[in-house]
Amino acid sequence: MLKLLGKPTSINVRKVLWLGEELALQIDHAPMQAPGDAESLRRLNPNGLVPVLIDGTAVLWESNTICRYLAARQRRHDLLPAEPLARARVEQWMDWQATDLNSAWRPAFMALVRHSPAFQDADAIDHSAAAWNRLMTVLDAQLATTGAFVTGADFTLADIVLGLSANRWRMTPMARPALPAVDAWIARLETRPGYRAHAGNGIP
Repeated sequence: MLKLLGKPTSINVRKVLWLGEELALQIDHAPMQAPGDAESLRRLNPNGLVPVLIDGTAVLWESNTICRYLAARQRRHDLLPAEPLARARVEQWMDWQATDLNSAWRPAFMALVRHSPAFQDADAIDHSAAAWNRLMTVLDAQLATTGAFVTGADFTLADIVLGLSANRWRMTPMARPALPAVDAWIARLETRPGYRAHAGNGIP
């Protein structure tokens, strides 16, 4: 039995839960909210962050790595291609989500949704929102080119990780440009039970 540690509201935990539905995997999800959980978590992940996946004696952390592992474990080459160039094209968008996109949205999201006292600088919030919108227009242009999913005609891991990010963008109370290709893509994602359960579930 696979075990996943992490609170169910975490965007990175939800990536793995959505993928688990796509793979029809049984995953024992432990939210880790009891006192002492932080110490237990750090023994598994030295960064003290979730998600953490336990598969027998193997322990993995970093959400995109966990997603790659599970898709490969189940030999789902539709989600993570075996051919090197096709795989690289999926992974480049996953890496873009984890680096460029995440870095852009953090100040705006933490201020406008989480109301964090550490993120209350108005200029930083405005800059973050502008950068976030600019990067979402990059995604919109890619989706307009493919006419379907992030890397082409087929649904892949890139759509899972970016689908959650796009949901967060749409739910953050800020000015946003109209991005018709993103809207059409999200409508396609909404047909998938995993998206409805773990992305389009009212949690940003």
